[in-house]
Amino acid sequence: MTDSETPPGVGRDDQVVLFDGVCKLCNGWAKFLIRHDHQRRFRLASVQSPQGQALLAWCGMPTDQYETLVLIREGRAHVRSDAILHIVGGLPLPWRLGVVGRVIPRPIRDWLYDRIARNRYRLFGRYDSCLVLTPDHRSRFLDD
Repeated sequence: MTDSETPPGVGRDDQVVLFDGVCKLCNGWAKFLIRHDHQRRFRLASVQSPQGQALLAWCGMPTDQYETLVLIREGRAHVRSDAILHIVGGLPLPWRLGVVGRVIPRPIRDWLYDRIARNRYRLFGRYDSCLVLTPDHRSRFLDD
């Protein structure tokens, strides 16, 4: 992952969550963020969008396989369980309490994350295409 100053289309203070736009679990996570991120700290981009593809390339990640959620923050890409913990740390209580997951060693957290990520379509399903956004949701996404 890169540490260059600013990814394409992302402001210096933006926190961007990249997620699989056809995964039902990932879409549920995006909707959860929209519902609970009252301060609008996080912006969203599906990995299938042109902006998402550019950000994956910036991170040095594959643009054709989506095995992890990515949080881009302060010029760095955070992935897997670290991304989740950084995100919940930016949410209001009680969700912020999820950061206690840091007491679990990263290899164990990431092993569990990987098991869910690899089986997410089978466990939760997938959409045929990315969901259509409501006007409120659209304001939460990066412009393409």
